[in-house]
Amino acid sequence: MLNNFQKLTITTSEVKINLIRGGKGYPILLLHGYPQTHVMWHKIAPQLAENFTVIIPDLRGYGDSDKPAGIANHYNYSKRVLAQDQIEVMTQLGYEEFYLVGHDRGGRVAHRLTLDYPNKVKKLALLDIAPTYQMYTETDQEFATAYYHWFFLIQPFPFPETLINHNSDFFLIHCLQSWSKNKSPFSSEAMEEYLRCFRDPQTVHGTCEDYRASATIDLEHDRKDMDKKIECPLLILWGNKGVIEKKYDVIESWKKRAINVQGQALNCGHFLPEESPEKTYQYIHDFFSISTKR
Repeated sequence: MLNNFQKLTITTSEVKINLIRGGKGYPILLLHGYPQTHVMWHKIAPQLAENFTVIIPDLRGYGDSDKPAGIANHYNYSKRVLAQDQIEVMTQLGYEEFYLVGHDRGGRVAHRLTLDYPNKVKKLALLDIAPTYQMYTETDQEFATAYYHWFFLIQPFPFPETLINHNSDFFLIHCLQSWSKNKSPFSSEAMEEYLRCFRDPQTVHGTCEDYRASATIDLEHDRKDMDKKIECPLLILWGNKGVIEKKYDVIESWKKRAINVQGQALNCGHFLPEESPEKTYQYIHDFFSISTKR
């Protein structure tokens, strides 16, 4: 998978970030979600690389990037800090402006990055998320049942880590299978990579810290920025068989957080780039290929 991409490790001010880079053209940064790694983009990255320079990292706490121990207020896994990691990565690679795509947790990092560094992101695409603040503040029984992991993973260390590490393969496979709706979307090679990384207890801890930050420090940052909107064009894609479709008016939700929004539901569950790669690629390609002046 992704054998034509160059593997790199970038040392930022705090951590080492594992990534791959390939292609030619304007830079586009792809951020993965939970419980995956950069490999989740393997079905669409080669096509994108025909027109763009594609940079695909593992987020802090995931894959082969560094996984520091959490701290009391979870700040070192806040979306602000994870966004800063990616800014430093792109700066070291020589990209002062870029396109940005984020799925799931990567979408939440991308949202924060675009708010904190509006001059860096020319266009933004978010996959299968509603705004974090809205999702927490509008929680009801239906949402809490479907997104049980949001409330399990935020429990104090070492409770969720201990239970997950008892059988991390079972937990990861259950998450992937229950959140996807199309038949067998995960290649055997990708699944082996997800399992390899998730068998590392440091990964389990780092990913729990990601969620703990979302329920604490990230909400503080969001409350302070309620009047701040995404300035660049925003594309939102989501699966019409998933929770986001069922619970939210997705376009209207993002119109409250962005100035220029367009979007589309795809015929799949949560993992758009693997369940519906052709459509996901086409919408992303077309959105970023259209020239926009800011």
